[in-house]
Amino acid sequence: MIEAPALSDRQFDRLARIVRQDSGIVLTKAKRSLLAARLNRRLRSLNLRDYGAYCQRLEGADGIEERRHLLSAVTTNVTAFFREAHHFDALATEILPPLVDAARAGERIRLWSAACASGEEAYSIAMTLLDLFPDAARHDLRILATDIDPTMVARAEAGRYAAQALHPLGAKRLLRFFQRDGEQYTANSDLRAIIRFAELNLHDDWPFSGQFNVIFCRNAVIYFDAPARRRLWYRFARQIRNGGALFIGHSERLDGPAAGLFDPTGTTRFRRNGTLPPNRPEGE
Repeated sequence: MIEAPALSDRQFDRLARIVRQDSGIVLTKAKRSLLAARLNRRLRSLNLRDYGAYCQRLEGADGIEERRHLLSAVTTNVTAFFREAHHFDALATEILPPLVDAARAGERIRLWSAACASGEEAYSIAMTLLDLFPDAARHDLRILATDIDPTMVARAEAGRYAAQALHPLGAKRLLRFFQRDGEQYTANSDLRAIIRFAELNLHDDWPFSGQFNVIFCRNAVIYFDAPARRRLWYRFARQIRNGGALFIGHSERLDGPAAGLFDPTGTTRFRRNGTLPPNRPEGE
């Protein structure tokens, strides 16, 4: 067996600098072994002798595509259907009913799963919506689901899951929204009709100008440094409509310039208030 190359402190620092620059994710020294384990296979596939050569590839003229693979290796995609169930209870009972009425009246309604991983969150939002509004696809109501990892976006768009992953749905939702596909289940056309999946780095420019009624960004910001985190909260505040809902992760806190632009409405959920964003650069 070929011995895996060692990842030196200097090489780790180079990789961590690239990751932080591209994504805002902070890699501490404690993550060095994990990073090496995840990248060893990548080095073999590229036929690179060591991490020095890999760093040179990342920093070279053709390194943009490889940086996407690096970010895929460092992102942690822990998710589940209806994770943090209290968020979906609030969505069903408090937030969606007036939005459904607005959609029926012809208004444009948009929801965003901003770190969708392999799609469980986005499909959970869609099922919650379709339980209330079965003909949602016939109205101007859509869910955008994005993630920085192109591999995860492809998995989410495929919509195929093992039976064990679908246990939180219960028998009724499983029968309604998924079709048996060999040993797995595939999301049906009702779900697919109202979700659009796309690759998106939250720290890049966003390719949309319209505002959202609901934004989910849960358990992603914990990996960012403080300036990146606060800048992102501020950008969400500018991208969400007054009265719109923001859901964040159970270990996350809303801070920085955006804190005064939201009112808490429950555990890790907020409502955008009417306060105007401060006239300052984002995140400062």
